[in-house]
Amino acid sequence: MKEKENKNILEPINGGDSSPLLPIESLIHVIRGQQVMLDSDLARLYGVETRVLNQAVKRNNERFPEDFMFQLTEEDSQNLKSQNVMSSWGGNRKAPYAFTENGVAMLSSVLRSKTAIEVNIRIMRAFTSMRSFLISNAHMFKRLETIEHTYLLVNRHLSEHDRKFEEVLTRLDDKDSEPIEGFLDVLHADLN
Repeated sequence: MKEKENKNILEPINGGDSSPLLPIESLIHVIRGQQVMLDSDLARLYGVETRVLNQAVKRNNERFPEDFMFQLTEEDSQNLKSQNVMSSWGGNRKAPYAFTENGVAMLSSVLRSKTAIEVNIRIMRAFTSMRSFLISNAHMFKRLETIEHTYLLVNRHLSEHDRKFEEVLTRLDDKDSEPIEGFLDVLHADLN
């Protein structure tokens, strides 16, 4: 494994793989409100086949409760496909497994190679880095949420005003419509 400037960027481990370098953070996804890594990404980083990784996990099933690892549902898979994380054609016949940070940490006790230990250290650092980023930027995310909410409210009001202007213009174009009491009529009545 060749280390680059960013310690969280790994070369693909499989000898013949010519894929570009990937930062580990880009392999961490949010599924069901949890930060997870997919079995296929972990296998690639560890330099083993996904099938081999999953067999090792199944042999040690008691170490992987549902808060450490879970199998994706069809809905989870569709969400990842829509984000271009997973291929929508070909690929696995079985739904992939997702490993939480604790599940990834537990993998180091199941996969005992030197590569697995080095990869696990980098993955743990990536999870920590992402958590730090989220915590240190929480106020910014809150501000973005407030701006988005305000934008939606303004748009709702603008569309209501657009509808009213459209109605006024339609009535002005319609020669047969009778005038209804409006601002000038009310103002004239108030003056008398």
